[in-house]
Amino acid sequence: MKHRILPFFFICILIPVTIQAATERLVLISPHPDGVQNEFEAAFKSHYSRLTGREVVLEWLDVGGGTSSILRYVKSEFRRAPGGIGIDVFFGGGMDPFMEIAEMGLCSAHRLPEALLDRLPRKIGGVPLFDPDYRWYGATLAGFGIVYNRAVLDLVDLPAPRTWADLGDPELFSWVGSGDPRSSGSVHMAYELILQAYGWERGWEVITTLGANVRNFTSGGSQAPKDVAVGEVAYGLSIDFYAWAQAGQVGEDYIGFTMPDNLTIVNPDGVAILKGASNLRAARSFVEFVMSDSGQKLWFLKKGVPGGPRETALNRFTVLPDLYRRYRDQAAVALNPFEWKSDLVYDSEKASNRWRVLNDLIGVMVIDSHQQLQTAWKTAIMEGITPERVRRLAKVPVSEEACGRLGPRWRDAELRNRNLASWTEFARNKYGVSEPPFRRRLLDRLTLLFPLGLAGAMVIYLAKTSLPSFRR
Repeated sequence: MKHRILPFFFICILIPVTIQAATERLVLISPHPDGVQNEFEAAFKSHYSRLTGREVVLEWLDVGGGTSSILRYVKSEFRRAPGGIGIDVFFGGGMDPFMEIAEMGLCSAHRLPEALLDRLPRKIGGVPLFDPDYRWYGATLAGFGIVYNRAVLDLVDLPAPRTWADLGDPELFSWVGSGDPRSSGSVHMAYELILQAYGWERGWEVITTLGANVRNFTSGGSQAPKDVAVGEVAYGLSIDFYAWAQAGQVGEDYIGFTMPDNLTIVNPDGVAILKGASNLRAARSFVEFVMSDSGQKLWFLKKGVPGGPRETALNRFTVLPDLYRRYRDQAAVALNPFEWKSDLVYDSEKASNRWRVLNDLIGVMVIDSHQQLQTAWKTAIMEGITPERVRRLAKVPVSEEACGRLGPRWRDAELRNRNLASWTEFARNKYGVSEPPFRRRLLDRLTLLFPLGLAGAMVIYLAKTSLPSFRR
């Protein structure tokens, strides 16, 4: 009897071990929305099973917030555990964070197969598409611009935007939406582009007047396009696919998107294997899949097209130029960024170096002191705006050179806190705003509440222009 039981006993022990050994695990951290995560997870699991005969389970770590929050988390975890942090792949979030963690030695290099590298351009518009040491790759491309609500502009007689500076027009007060660059990499990129396109001093004038017109700053980069779509604001800073998603839902007749000529770029959105990845084989396979035809078609083909996304149209660019020609009729995006021209030469090294400093500077000068800035801006509007007054309002406590020098030292908590305190005092003195009288406060609140009423009016407007019963 014992001889019969023993083999059965060992089989019971070995079966779970065998099943577990046939299933691998991949841990990812990403600011990508659920639609992107779900499409890539489903496609990669099928791909990995066909490739290896093994199953893989993808675990998406959510630390809250966008790219900036993820970057802070990754760096803090590596300070705690320099050998590895239990995360295999960092997926999405622009290019600058990947350049930063690569220079910090937090990436595990992986060279793609030569056949794929031969099809991948090294640069687009002077911007690198992948790291020369193969520590990160641009998985897709993103364009930055302004999303706007055509119906709202028609209702209140506001102009369609052409440039970033247009958003600082006094007539647009409370009609602009923006996320917080400290929590959103795409919003940060828009502000960095403004500074590089206009130069430091003029760029801060654009950022300050634009910021004064912002109704409120949201935490993520996707909220402003949503607010534009429902008419809560008329304009918003946006990455291209957030704008296209709203246009797809509401209709291109109502939602417009512009990328200011010669004032913006398309930028790689990276993927990298993190140092100490414990599931290295699956991580390398995931990066190769993302960069291959199978992964790239998920980004830019229409939903339901063979090889394209199944549930959610991602409306993103591919980084493989030949796919635009081969799948022209099936593409969800009409623009080919490799044919798009811009005179703006983007300095990615400068941008990466000052990423955190710039976030804090915008945070102190524009967002944390938003109420004081708006009050000063309204006073300027009533008393008359002059170039000199705008320059005074947009003055910042550090030069571009000083900002660059602070970049490598910004991890020093004492240095950072000392500067933040000094900048806060600078902003308070610059705006020179005391508590306004009751009558002014009441008027301000009514001004800020006005877009809510207009949102309701826009619903009626849309109904009148779209329902047959209203066209009699």
